[in-house]
Amino acid sequence: MTRSLRLMELYSDLKKISGLDLFESENDLDRFSKDCYNYSPLLKEQLEGCRAEIVVRPNSLEAILEVAALCKRYCIYLTLRGSGTGNYGQCVPLLGGVVMLMNGLRKIRHFDSQTGVVTVEAGCLLRDLDRYLLNYGRQLRLSPSTWRSASVGGFLAGGSGGIGSVRWGFLRDPGHLEGLEIVTLNDVPRILQLNSSSAESLNHAYGTNGIITALSLTTTTSIAWQEVIINCKDWLIAVNLLRRCSASAIDLNLCTLLEQSIVEKLPKWFCEKNDEHRLLFLVAPDGVSTLNRLTKEVGASFFLLGPEDDKSGKSLRELSWNHTTLHMRSVDPTWTYLQMLLPDPEIDAMTSLKQRWGEDWLWHLEVVRQQGQQRLAALPVVRWRSSGQLEEMISDCKQVGAILFNPHVFTVEDGGLGVVDADQVKAKYEYDPLGILNPGKLKGWDLN
Repeated sequence: MTRSLRLMELYSDLKKISGLDLFESENDLDRFSKDCYNYSPLLKEQLEGCRAEIVVRPNSLEAILEVAALCKRYCIYLTLRGSGTGNYGQCVPLLGGVVMLMNGLRKIRHFDSQTGVVTVEAGCLLRDLDRYLLNYGRQLRLSPSTWRSASVGGFLAGGSGGIGSVRWGFLRDPGHLEGLEIVTLNDVPRILQLNSSSAESLNHAYGTNGIITALSLTTTTSIAWQEVIINCKDWLIAVNLLRRCSASAIDLNLCTLLEQSIVEKLPKWFCEKNDEHRLLFLVAPDGVSTLNRLTKEVGASFFLLGPEDDKSGKSLRELSWNHTTLHMRSVDPTWTYLQMLLPDPEIDAMTSLKQRWGEDWLWHLEVVRQQGQQRLAALPVVRWRSSGQLEEMISDCKQVGAILFNPHVFTVEDGGLGVVDADQVKAKYEYDPLGILNPGKLKGWDLN
């Protein structure tokens, strides 16, 4: 049977599934085949022509099982999509086939008041989950800057950290993921409940080795985060102040430093004064006085904005992590970015890169917890001029000792892990032996 005939029969069978929405317009096929990969000129060129042939949205676990069984029967590729807020092409169907929207499953199934563990379906928005947790005096440990529109499953499958990483590190660190419910692509698709150990192989795997339908995540005690801005004229003083604040005995949920050339291009509601470098903090109420004191000691300017208003879309978290790049690109789409963990100490590396690239390189730093230590992660906004120039920038980063997490590639390993994760590949053999799920993204599988 030819592929075209298999697609026709698959489509006919999909129409018979109860609780399954089908999207058939050309606009929908285009829209649901993309994420924000256009942040990268390289990915924009490579992925622009990739498009699903069928888009479906199951509204029940039973419908997911039927879709999985049909894709397996007809040997048609199946790519999962959360909210599409990622920018690495994780949910782009490289080889066509079916894109399955997961936002039909968004129930919060259970909250354990003793442990704070919440079990939630993959399509639930992080914003909605955080609102729910607040009723119990809890909140999420980690969330991306896109938390208002990103889904829980999409964040786990494609994300790594964000707001909260200064306290809690990264999603792949032990202690965040307590378990997964998945659907497999075996001859007869199965629903499996994975514990924290067996679930790790699906963490940050782009949905290549199992269909995540529900997650059990740890949460933390809710804190009424206070927003603080510190302006500083000298870059080295600003970096040292960032370091000192993050190492203090205070609770922080965000610890960001933006070079002045970025600050002046951010939204007007934020940028009343734009001739200085700017530090952004979400800090517990009892830590405000410490930040104020440390600021005065170096002659910088301290501004307490008050409690975070995360409902307005005008909170400091909206200016951090990849939202910084988003705002810069809204001013000028020739800006793109890199991601790295800076060497410790980091000043010589930052100075070398800035001297080499000048105003084509604007510093954006985020403090993170990495293997128990406070480190500086960098998401510099860089001017796109050519692929050759970008390769030179990446080479320079490696030469100064930075660890790169390349946002201009679409495979799991090249973008973040750096090496083939044998457990991820093993899970794919076990749960998706024919390689139906999201082909082309798991390099370790393709090399076998």
